Amino acid sequence: MTWTRKHLLGLEGIGYDEVVTILDTTSRFREILDRSVKKVPTLRGITVVNLFFEASTRTRMSFELAEKRLSADVLNFSASSSSLKKGETLRDTARNIEAMKVDIVVMRHPSPGAPHFLTDHIDGSIINAGDGPHEHPTQALLDLFTMREHVADLRGKRVTIVGDILHSRVARSDIWGLKALGADVTLCGPNTFMPAEVEQLGVTVSHDIRDATVEADIVNILRIQRERQSGGFLPSLREYSALFGINAARLREMKPDVLIMHPGPINRGVEIAPDVADGDRSVILEQVTNGVAVRMAILYLLSMVRASKQVEEPDILAEVGA
Repeated sequence: MTWTRKHLLGLEGIGYDEVVTILDTTSRFREILDRSVKKVPTLRGITVVNLFFEASTRTRMSFELAEKRLSADVLNFSASSSSLKKGETLRDTARNIEAMKVDIVVMRHPSPGAPHFLTDHIDGSIINAGDGPHEHPTQALLDLFTMREHVADLRGKRVTIVGDILHSRVARSDIWGLKALGADVTLCGPNTFMPAEVEQLGVTVSHDIRDATVEADIVNILRIQRERQSGGFLPSLREYSALFGINAARLREMKPDVLIMHPGPINRGVEIAPDVADGDRSVILEQVTNGVAVRMAILYLLSMVRASKQVEEPDILAEVGA
């Protein structure tokens, strides 16, 4: 299978073969992370800039580690200490990056569509690391990879996403990725947290946490994003936890082999109880580890397209003498 996209802007419209290509490539890089020597020369001579206009911990660190594992030259941009504070526009920032001959830009921005805007102004490949409440494709891909490590084939599997769907870029990307792989997706949460006409996404919508999770194979729990809410969505966090929080009692009603996931950061005691987050059904820390491998795979695939090379069954481990 081949990869031909210059950018990774989102998962809407992505095909089955494309998702599988990313996940299969990730498997090769995941093996490297378990070796004593975790660095390969794959992106030597490639310059990557991390262009973050929003605060981030896991995503930014994961990308930076992935880039360094691949031996890329890495530049980190922080809006709080940049010329944007002096009035520079995003377009001018983009043109300056272009003038520096950067190969790949990893971008997080609070405005939906900002990474798409950047593609019109620079020649480098763009990776969307989250654009407002729109999409977060690399998080969804690491979610899919983690699911596939435990459930080989997601076709027909029941995946429930619980929480603030309205404000969640992760939920949107997860939906597109899961649908591409043939999973049955259920969204669960208060009516105020559901986008208008959400059923048109080809999902089932439930407002009853038990009905939504009792037969689920995988439950992905979203963070309550207090920073994105202007008020009026919830009576209180305590009421949300009582009605939709995943605790030990609710976990006992689910399948014994259900997977519990969370993209982080966790609001312990709100959307998920500490004993569930740290329990034996939780794969939350696996998601973090797999995130580095997924981002290594994406950087690799985009760099191969830029070099006009066909990407087909890469023998990545041969680069480190495996």
